[in-house]
Amino acid sequence: MTYDRLVCANCAAPVSEGRCPVCRANRERLQQGNFLAGLNPMTLVALLAVLVAAVALLAHQTA
Repeated sequence: MTYDRLVCANCAAPVSEGRCPVCRANRERLQQGNFLAGLNPMTLVALLAVLVAAVALLAHQTA
C-alpha cells in the first residue's frame, strides 16, 4: 500500500502531506520500506506483464 492513501489517526490528514510529526515519521518509514512501495498499482501490473512476456518469449525460444 502506498502512503498517499493513508490517513493519520493523529491529525486526520493524509500521511503524504506530513502535517504532524507522526505523519512525517510514518512517511519516512514507508519510503524506506522497499523500492516497490512508492509505485502505483498500474506500474506494478505493467512490470508483471513485461515479466510474463519475457518468460513466455524465453520458453518459446528454448522449445
